[in-house]
Amino acid sequence: MKSIETFFEIFLKELEENSQLRQYHRIINSKSSYLFRRSYYQQRLEYIVNNIDKKDALILDVGCGYGTTSILLGLLGYKVIGTTLEYYYKEIENRLIYWGNYFDTSNIQFKYENIFRSKYNDEEFDYIIAQDTLHHLEPIDDALKIFHRILKASGKILVSEENGSNIVCNLKHFRERGFKRIVEVYDEKLEEKMLFGNENTRSMASWEKTFQNNNFEVESNNTEYIRLYPPSAFRKHGMDKVITKERELYKKSNVLRQYFFFGVNFTAIIKR
Repeated sequence: MKSIETFFEIFLKELEENSQLRQYHRIINSKSSYLFRRSYYQQRLEYIVNNIDKKDALILDVGCGYGTTSILLGLLGYKVIGTTLEYYYKEIENRLIYWGNYFDTSNIQFKYENIFRSKYNDEEFDYIIAQDTLHHLEPIDDALKIFHRILKASGKILVSEENGSNIVCNLKHFRERGFKRIVEVYDEKLEEKMLFGNENTRSMASWEKTFQNNNFEVESNNTEYIRLYPPSAFRKHGMDKVITKERELYKKSNVLRQYFFFGVNFTAIIKR
């Protein structure tokens, strides 16, 4: 099976060639921030891959954006359906052409879809992936009920989110949206109005309660916090050393974990 290292070798070449994708991911846009940005993205992808342990898994990648995670999972041999409501959806086809030079992309399918109007079968998926997506889904309780129905009893929801307790991010979001955490938007392609979480990020305690209320439980021993140090630390000490130090710190310090780490990865399973 190919590895994440193989994926990044190909992915970085793609970013060099695709200016639109490069602006979206921004990993190689600045040499001084390269390790800082790659570290964050790589840890999120590694968390997803490390928590998938079924060889013949069917995976739903909700809010897949440009489809990068879906492509990685396809490269690793999984069958994936990626859904999005982003305007650049049509550009994903060009990515499949590019990646088709490296593996058979027929196991990857992309849909422009409102998850609330989806028609997936009961217990269809082994895993549901939500990267920077849950805080946009409203009503969130309705979304989790859908996930509960379409996820197999042994399945998992793998989540990467911004840490809603982060002090700096909270101030930034408040300046941008004020108290308007949920707004109504109109999708021209689907020709319908829908609710949208306006950077409606939450703390881990809030996510745990929300999942609990919808018959899921968050695996508390499988939660990771990522990104604490600035780009200068990565330039000075290298990516591996900084990641190791950050992992030590979030396990030791509740204050740093709750209020200063930027991102969080966690897993939710159906209550048994």
